[in-house]
Amino acid sequence: MLRNGLEPWHLLVVLAVVILLFGSKKLPDMARGLGKSMRILKAETAAMREDGPPPEESPAPSAPAPTPAAPIPAAKAEGPTRPTRSA
Repeated sequence: MLRNGLEPWHLLVVLAVVILLFGSKKLPDMARGLGKSMRILKAETAAMREDGPPPEESPAPSAPAPTPAAPIPAAKAEGPTRPTRSA
């Protein structure tokens, strides 16, 4: 059914609609912004590849974590409370 789904005249119609919607003055600015964002994305992905995989965490610390001297009591909620519905 869709052997030739996108023919050249389809692209011309899409281009004409884009020019009508955005105007010919805004298209160069939009293309410039898209180019800048693509360059930034490319630079960031290259930097991520250079960094390599994240280092693995050590299995366990050598010193145990300090424990609190006394348990901290739960704070009492202040302010208005919502009434509950009973059925």
